[in-house]
Amino acid sequence: MALLDGKTGLIFGVANKRSIAWAIAQSLAREGMRLAFTYQGERLKESVEALSSTLPGSILLPCDVTSDAEIDAVYEKIDAEFGRLDALLHSVAYAPKEDLEREFVLTSREGFKLAHDISAYSLVALTRGALPLFGKSDGGSVLALTYYGAQKAVEGYNVMGVAKASLEASVRYLAANLGPRKIRVNAISAGPVNTLAARGIKGFTTMMHHHEERAPMHRNVELEELGNAGLFLLSSMSSAMTGEIMFVDCGYNIVGL
Repeated sequence: MALLDGKTGLIFGVANKRSIAWAIAQSLAREGMRLAFTYQGERLKESVEALSSTLPGSILLPCDVTSDAEIDAVYEKIDAEFGRLDALLHSVAYAPKEDLEREFVLTSREGFKLAHDISAYSLVALTRGALPLFGKSDGGSVLALTYYGAQKAVEGYNVMGVAKASLEASVRYLAANLGPRKIRVNAISAGPVNTLAARGIKGFTTMMHHHEERAPMHRNVELEELGNAGLFLLSSMSSAMTGEIMFVDCGYNIVGL
């Protein structure tokens, strides 16, 4: 019997086969979890549909995380199809390109608000929406994805780093709030991976090379490793962990000079 037989999960943020969310979804499905995926806009639908269709029993739903009505609609459909929920993966982030490329001090008011709404507040909104379905499973596990730029100033990360700092604080507050309901909330701080989102960061290739040189393991993290870390945090293997930011970055975060 697989570790997650009979369990259900909801995945927000798959863009293509290089997405960290897809790596985690594959690990969950491998252990028997039935999954639902969301997509934002017709541009991403085809790619997410092609991937999700390879996992038996999966379903695909549209969702713009800035819309409470669309979030509610997702959970109504999950309730009708699954009847419960055990795991929620939040892999959603966005900031306007111009606010990533210019000096941080020039960040626009609208860009700051949008980055926080999509990248941080959505974790709160999605977790809140999942509460009734987690209740039917006698608890659940929520996982968010973050990056070292939330804790240290990383050139080119700019407003996204500030939004990720808000995300990490939200992880802790949600964990403290929901622990009595047997709901755990954690995050993975992943080393740089060549995803669709990462390509929007100025100097990303240089960042990858620097990370490889400075990390104690002298390499970059692999998608499969992030998938397995996600499996750990979304399963009963991490049953006593909540409110944690777990670094999966080949040790880069421990290095000073």
